[in-house]
Amino acid sequence: MPEWGGRIGLAFERILLCVRLTLHRFTVPVLALIKLLTCSTPYNIEKTGEDGYRISIAAAGFSEADLEIEVKENTLNVSAQKPRAEDKRTYLHRGIATRAFERQFHLADHVRAVGASYDDGMLHIELIREVPEALKPRRIQIQSKSPLQVEASPA
Repeated sequence: MPEWGGRIGLAFERILLCVRLTLHRFTVPVLALIKLLTCSTPYNIEKTGEDGYRISIAAAGFSEADLEIEVKENTLNVSAQKPRAEDKRTYLHRGIATRAFERQFHLADHVRAVGASYDDGMLHIELIREVPEALKPRRIQIQSKSPLQVEASPA
C-alpha cells in the first residue's frame, strides 16, 4: 500500500468525525425540542417544610385511574394515559387535549416519595428528605482542659 494511503485514511476519519460532531450538535437540540413539545405538561416543585417537598403536575382531563407514579432507583416517573374509547361525537374544534404524557424527575440522595393526591386536575406528589443520623452534621464540644486520652479498642 502506498505511503499516502494512510494519510488519506486519517483525513477521511477526521472528516467523518467532524460530520458526526456537527450532526450531534444539531440533533441533540432538535431531540430536546421534540421531547419538550410532546411533553408540555406544566409542573411546580415547592418546598413545604424543612425536609418536605411537593411536585404538582397539571393533569386536567385525566382520572386517578389514568395516572401512574413509579419510583425506580432515584428516578420518579409520572405518566398518564387515557384509555382509547369509541367517541361518537363530532368535533368542530378540539382544543382540549388529553394526550398521554410521561415526566421523569431525578430525586436527590435520601429523598423519597411518601404519598400522592389528585384534586381539581392537579396531581400532588409529596416528597421527604430523610438523611441518616450518621450523615448529619454534629457538633463536637471543645474542652479547655487537658486533652482526652483515647484508647483504641482491640480489633
